[in-house]
Amino acid sequence: MNAATPASRTLADPFYYLNNFRLVLEWIGARYDDLLNDEERTFLHGFAALPEVAQALLVRMVMRKGVLFRASKLDYAEIGATREAATPLLAHGWINGTPDITVEQLFALFNKADLTAITQTAPTTLSRKPELLAWAKASYPHAAPLGTWLPACTDIVYELKVDALCERLRLMFFGNLSQDWSEFVLTNLGIYTFEEVAFSAASRAFQQREDIDTYLHLARCRDALEEGTPPDTLLAQLPPPRADNPWLARRHARLVFQIAQQLERAGQFADALPLYASCTAPGARQRHIRTLEKLDQPGDAYALAQQADQHPESEAEWQQIQRMLPRLRRTLGLPGTRPGKAAPPEEWHLQLVQTPHNVEIITRDHLYSDAAPVAYVENTLFNALFGLLCWPAIFSPVPGAFFHPFHHSPADLSSADFYARRQTVFDACLGEIASGQYRQTILTRFGAKQGIQCSFVNWAVISAPLLQLALDCIPAAHLTVIFQRLLADIMTNRAGLPDLIRFWPAEQRYQLIEVKGPGDRLQDNQLRWMAYFAEHRIPVAVCYVTWADAA
Repeated sequence: MNAATPASRTLADPFYYLNNFRLVLEWIGARYDDLLNDEERTFLHGFAALPEVAQALLVRMVMRKGVLFRASKLDYAEIGATREAATPLLAHGWINGTPDITVEQLFALFNKADLTAITQTAPTTLSRKPELLAWAKASYPHAAPLGTWLPACTDIVYELKVDALCERLRLMFFGNLSQDWSEFVLTNLGIYTFEEVAFSAASRAFQQREDIDTYLHLARCRDALEEGTPPDTLLAQLPPPRADNPWLARRHARLVFQIAQQLERAGQFADALPLYASCTAPGARQRHIRTLEKLDQPGDAYALAQQADQHPESEAEWQQIQRMLPRLRRTLGLPGTRPGKAAPPEEWHLQLVQTPHNVEIITRDHLYSDAAPVAYVENTLFNALFGLLCWPAIFSPVPGAFFHPFHHSPADLSSADFYARRQTVFDACLGEIASGQYRQTILTRFGAKQGIQCSFVNWAVISAPLLQLALDCIPAAHLTVIFQRLLADIMTNRAGLPDLIRFWPAEQRYQLIEVKGPGDRLQDNQLRWMAYFAEHRIPVAVCYVTWADAA
């Protein structure tokens, strides 16, 4: 099955959403049967045996927000009589027709006029629905069926009972909870198209049921943290890290890091310290050092900073450590050092008239000329050049990288071994720069892959004329070193590139320009790129803009 399959089921079919849901169930049944429990297998088989309108009603409820729905609001022409369609769902226990409803849920389901039976005893000073809800929550703390709340109401409230089961199925299909059923609709409408990648038997997100359970548990803990659950409570609920699954281990580490940050922000430094010390998430060692400082342990902080200086996890960490070490040396009374500094980039200072456009657009328009056109590209141009040249490597059918038809990028894009797992293909792609073939490859692929989702290519910004200018004016050697830095740390180095690029086509040269408005300064990732540009003699300037008096 490939990305074209769901797109072939168009919105002209009133049951397009049902067809999409069936596709997911078929996909899961074919690839994940060994990970399903009896309840899930029963659901897959029982769903297929339902009348079509009952299937459609259930899917409509699954794809809507929440789990409580008024029958009168489930009004769909292709389904017809809602209560008749609901009968088989009630028999299976997949929906409940007499759920207990809290007063808060009741207020969400009905308008103010519908709630007179409850609010008629409220103080006359309360007239707005939020005020009445606050009063009702205090007056009616217990849940009850709809008939108890509103005896004269002839409507029915259905409660979806398979929401968690369908969430698990969605997770198994997508491999994450950030993608949802809208991916199908956007593809059906032709808004999204996706690269077709061959799926092997090993191409699935989860290899054992415990993987799914762990993912869901971590997701619930993350949601609870965002909702304000105390860190101590979360730590007690947190499962141990999964040494047998690096992908889940990274998710676990990120959550521990977030919990430690919350403790640190609350001033609970002693509680945050052991979490940072054991955490493998990027940035944890920096916070460990800072927490040691806050606990007045500069000796331990300095020793850890020295380790990080000698063996940094990334350029970003090394950059932070260079700021910490002088401060720690002063605290400990140690002699200072004179760290080497990268040559500062060329600086310009422009005074421009402010307009409703952002400062980058104003500067672009000011600098633009027919002989030296300027484009506002920020992070898009070099990422697109890289993505188009290295498309075969990015979309290599590496096991576990692609496991459904809706991937914008490989699932392991953020993994430390992303490049290593595809090194042969990447090396072949970059080898085209040395041979000179890269120019034709990029331009041809731009046409052939137009509109296909790729996290490196922003089709709304990149155009054939822009690519042609870039390929004419940017030396091959510069592309090579920039692409090498992207590959060294893709998730970090995809950002921080300069805002503008100016071309001199007649001279086949270019210059990168970072624009800074009043009060703005270079960010850390930009400083790292600037140092790299200086090391490789890549032309770049920083343009500081102030506003002229419009009068």
